[in-house]
Amino acid sequence: MFLRPTFWSGAFFAKFVIDLSNVYIVYTIMPVIRDCIILIGSELKPHVCDRFAWEGDTITAIDLGAPCQVVEDGRKLVVIPGFYNGHTHMGDSFLPDGATGLTLEQGFFRPDGYKYRELAKITPEAHLPHVVAHLRYMARTGTVCHLDFREQGVAGARLLRAASQATGVQSVILSQFNGAPFSEAQLRANLDGFPDEARGELAELLAVADGFSESTMNDLTDAAWSELRTVTTAVGKLRAIHCLENAGYRELSVATTGRGDLARAIDLYDPHLIVHLTAADAEEIALLVRAGKTGVVNPRANANLGLSLPPVAALLKARANLLLGTDNGLLNSPNLLAELDFTYKLAKSQYGDAVSPDPASILKMATSNIRAVLGGDHYGYLERGLPADFVVLDFDQPHLRASRHIVASVVTRVTPEDVLATYRHGRELWRDPRFAAE
Repeated sequence: MFLRPTFWSGAFFAKFVIDLSNVYIVYTIMPVIRDCIILIGSELKPHVCDRFAWEGDTITAIDLGAPCQVVEDGRKLVVIPGFYNGHTHMGDSFLPDGATGLTLEQGFFRPDGYKYRELAKITPEAHLPHVVAHLRYMARTGTVCHLDFREQGVAGARLLRAASQATGVQSVILSQFNGAPFSEAQLRANLDGFPDEARGELAELLAVADGFSESTMNDLTDAAWSELRTVTTAVGKLRAIHCLENAGYRELSVATTGRGDLARAIDLYDPHLIVHLTAADAEEIALLVRAGKTGVVNPRANANLGLSLPPVAALLKARANLLLGTDNGLLNSPNLLAELDFTYKLAKSQYGDAVSPDPASILKMATSNIRAVLGGDHYGYLERGLPADFVVLDFDQPHLRASRHIVASVVTRVTPEDVLATYRHGRELWRDPRFAAE
């Protein structure tokens, strides 16, 4: 039998519980990971760690030793923050590779794209198990939370919420209308506000979802975008949009309104997240940064569609806050480990030197950069007193145990098989069955 050493043990702590007549001592088990390496703080600095402990949903102890870049003292475990997947479409999870050979428009545009035709056919009973399975795979690969751009209106949001509750992986749900609120002629005239029916659906959506995202700026009129900004602000919901996935997004927007889609989005809609930016030029990157917006890049999905790759190096040089997403389930598995590796090497090629970027700047795109978007109890990094959202990695593998740069190895070498456990708010989402607690 292939056995590994136990990687955490339970430490006993006494708690005093007092009622009016008695004092009780209740013993609880606080889980502990010992003799590990941890990536600490928002800068993800690796340190030797003698003891990492959590109780309930909170990190209660991080006993740090010296900073380290290499694996030291035979320490076989590396603890990192849980990943945030900044852009998914988990509704597509029942269609892996279904869009092979299709263009962006043929595969993904409403109402006649392949994705929308297939979504219209599947029942909720058949759909839910696919979404649940993919969320569990996300946990298996280190993800604790994802921001999902969910189709199918209110019903689609409810289905994803059910899957999230079943798995413990948090779904931040950004919904869109189930059908197009405007005809093509109305969109090109760009005059009308929402019809009353769309306003009613929007109210229902925002009662269920965490925010809103229509597919592109070309899907609604300027008046509708302005109304969306007002309504979502009033109820404290997130706003997101796909911009500049290809040059056609910009060109159609200019032809209709005289302005590109990114400029319209920032001015009319004020989104918290702007996804893709694949065709962004220097002026548009500067606009994004001046506006203080967070971008989400999806390099593997863009490559799979034969599109240009996003200007990751230019965005990093401009100091844009970036997240990383795996995008449609048709195109990719929701595996951020693969996305990190691809993105880092893409950025190095774009920088054109052996130095840039720092691997930590890529890892932040799946971890600590989330803080600027979600706030609240979403930190994306580890410190005492913060939520216990973390991943345990097995660095006792041949491709990891002699690492000369721990963060670079996390970004480029860790595979799903090296993930030993994933926790969100102290809840075990995934645990390698070969390990047992003492």
